[in-house]
Amino acid sequence: MNVFRLVHAFAAAALAGVLAWPAHAQQMATPQELAALTQQWVDQALAQLPADASPLRMQVSVGELDSRLHLTPCARVEPYLPPGARLWGSTRLGLRCLEGATRWNVFLPLTVQAFGPAWVLTGNVAAGATLTEQDAMQAEVDWAAEPAAVVTNPQAWVGQVATRPLVAGKALRQNMMRAPYLFKAGAAVQVKAQGPGYAVTSSGQALVAGSAGQSVRIRMANGKIIAGIVNEDGTVEAAL
Repeated sequence: MNVFRLVHAFAAAALAGVLAWPAHAQQMATPQELAALTQQWVDQALAQLPADASPLRMQVSVGELDSRLHLTPCARVEPYLPPGARLWGSTRLGLRCLEGATRWNVFLPLTVQAFGPAWVLTGNVAAGATLTEQDAMQAEVDWAAEPAAVVTNPQAWVGQVATRPLVAGKALRQNMMRAPYLFKAGAAVQVKAQGPGYAVTSSGQALVAGSAGQSVRIRMANGKIIAGIVNEDGTVEAAL
């Protein structure tokens, strides 16, 4: 399991106490009561988790419902995650009344933070510049502050190229960089194709710039356009 899957599993476990409320809770009606009780259960769930349950330090903050809501008293409130919601960053938890004079359904905002080590830029980096070891230092950041994954291994970012202007103090994330181009659009490239019982090497013209691991399109000498994956040596592997 990779780190992010582990973190999401941890966040789900942290809220398991919320998602397993007693079948018959006390009569609740006001937004303040629901928010306060939810925060209490979240805090208890976090406190019960073992220290090594996640490589990150998790923190869940419960927001407030609209104070203008007038909810009828409810003896059984069922929490649930709305479709598409994740226990990561700014999200929300659904609360619906199952036992009350009126069946209501509301959404309670949540903020899930995941603090851990990351590489933070020590200065501004121009778009197209190659990142070096001097460009970032380790610090603790909230991994969940942005959707893109944090880059934790220096081997994954040293030598990469900034895809846009990068600002000092920001944690390095996967969408901020790319591998350096091994050839430009229009360059002649060597294409290797293999299949059952055969292997062919030919040449073609790259229609786009290519970096290692990237899928690119190549125009062959006969005019046919094929797709292939760029190898570390700049050749293109294609399946014909």
